Amino acid sequence: MKTRTPTPFSTPTAKAAPAKPHKGAGEVRIIGGEWRRTKLPVVLRPGLRPTPDRVRETLFNWLGQSLLGWRCVDPFAGTGALGFEAASRGAAHVQMCELDTALVTQLSAQVNRLKASHVHVLRMDGVACLKQLSPSSVDLIFIDPPFDSALFEPALQAAAKAVKVDGFVYLEAPAAWADEQLAPMGLTLHRHLKAGAVHAHVLRRIA
Repeated sequence: MKTRTPTPFSTPTAKAAPAKPHKGAGEVRIIGGEWRRTKLPVVLRPGLRPTPDRVRETLFNWLGQSLLGWRCVDPFAGTGALGFEAASRGAAHVQMCELDTALVTQLSAQVNRLKASHVHVLRMDGVACLKQLSPSSVDLIFIDPPFDSALFEPALQAAAKAVKVDGFVYLEAPAAWADEQLAPMGLTLHRHLKAGAVHAHVLRRIA
């Protein structure tokens, strides 16, 4: 709901209602695992859009509640909601990459707070983060760049090479991706969910 701004005829004692916080500010909660209900701060940053709770809950229902021993990569980490969720559910190694210095500082602070020795934060470009991975070395990759960016295709191409044959690529985008778009990159659609403006996909490698 929008707040009302006083008109020029307001009395001198009238006070403006506090402005509604930007939708990018606030906090998100880890949904399951060791750190269930732990809150992660969300700072004001252009393009920062934490994955909604409903989408994360559905995603980990699809993947299975336990990610014990998995190696995961979150190349557009932002708040770290996806990466920390994976770590909370037993992932053995979670690599987070983020280019924004303030977000890197925040992610590192959360790693220290949670004593998450299996989570590693790197300040680097998301696509470059994916390209440095060894072929077929990762169980789960999260592709969640800013919706107005041109990063989807190069990120998916790099992820398709890095993910294991039996692994998963999670894609969060403003529109649905079909097999016709994914097949040239060596990926196929496994699951899809639309929640508001968000299209969530689980992709698999084409054998």
